[in-house]
Amino acid sequence: MGKINISLVIPARNESAGLKRILPQLRELALNTEIIVVDDGSTDNTEEASVNEGAVVIKHPYPMGNGAAIKTGARAAKGDVIVFMDADGQHQPEDISGLLQKYSEGYDMVVGARLPGSHAGPHRAVANDFFSHAASWMVRHTVEDLTSGFRVVNAKRFRQFLYLIPNGFSYPTTITMSFFRAGYRVAYVPIHTPRRIGRSHIRPFRDGVRFLMIIIKIGTLFSPLRLFLPISTGFFLTGLGYYIYTFLSAGRFTNMSALMFTSSILTFLIGIVSEQISALHYKDIDGTNDKD
Repeated sequence: MGKINISLVIPARNESAGLKRILPQLRELALNTEIIVVDDGSTDNTEEASVNEGAVVIKHPYPMGNGAAIKTGARAAKGDVIVFMDADGQHQPEDISGLLQKYSEGYDMVVGARLPGSHAGPHRAVANDFFSHAASWMVRHTVEDLTSGFRVVNAKRFRQFLYLIPNGFSYPTTITMSFFRAGYRVAYVPIHTPRRIGRSHIRPFRDGVRFLMIIIKIGTLFSPLRLFLPISTGFFLTGLGYYIYTFLSAGRFTNMSALMFTSSILTFLIGIVSEQISALHYKDIDGTNDKD
């Protein structure tokens, strides 16, 4: 795939057991990459395990979140291409070559899409499918796995969106939607992920709500009419339905129908203005569209 510099970034919080397994495997692959482990305020020997295996360790003084660790690693990475993977043993080092091969075909980001049966439980699979379909509708592209953290990215383009990435457990959601809406090329490679080593730090309900809010936030940044137009249409149809009902039953036009029609018009106009404002976001992206 040509000679490129590759950095491998692994966010970790109390993941010494997983790192002791995957770091030797990464070294055996002889990828000739720098390996950066971002220790997110661990209380176990995550740092020691990483240093012993030859990784560069950047330590947060306290837990700042998975997204914060990703941003720290991305800023420190020297490679033109960054490989992100988890430290819990779910992402298999042998899958990296497949992701890099796909990336070499001209993509800006390649994501490891988990096969059925790879999720921690049925509730996780259902939640991921729901979020993936919602994101697909928002960005008008098929999003096969919205929450997978195993991916290869163009470092320069990834850093354009660091300011959007929250500090919590939702960087895959943000970066996936950002790349699609920016017009960058995204591909998926199917992978199987075994059960994680250790205990997950994700809380399904709390982080599920956050994922949904991030989808809405990114949607309003990049494609506001995809949100505002359906809401406007809903107000209009509600007002129209209520007007028909009151006209047939009482022969009059009510204040409630007027409120619904007014809300529909205002929501649509807000969507139009938001769409024009969101176009300014591409001003910064256009200057970096040259292929690295």
